[in-house]
Amino acid sequence: MPRANRRRDEQRPLSMRGVHGTLEHVTWGGRRWAVRRLSGSTSLRTYRCPGCHQPISPGTAHVVTWPDDGLGSIDDRRHWHASCWRARRG
Repeated sequence: MPRANRRRDEQRPLSMRGVHGTLEHVTWGGRRWAVRRLSGSTSLRTYRCPGCHQPISPGTAHVVTWPDDGLGSIDDRRHWHASCWRARRG
């Protein structure tokens, strides 16, 4: 029988259940942001990128960001093309 390389959802910490992608924290624009990189397989909806204002199609790998400084809410999440997120400083 093949070995399972991924934890089953019930074995993951409660805060990470149902969550996909890697999480990091960055400071940008004087605020702390949580940044999650999502694979295309977890993306099921079309989003509008705030960097280029173009659609992010379902199945496209992208980045989701939200304020992580206690001043924002879940409504402040934004979906970016990965290249637009990297270029946001320029």
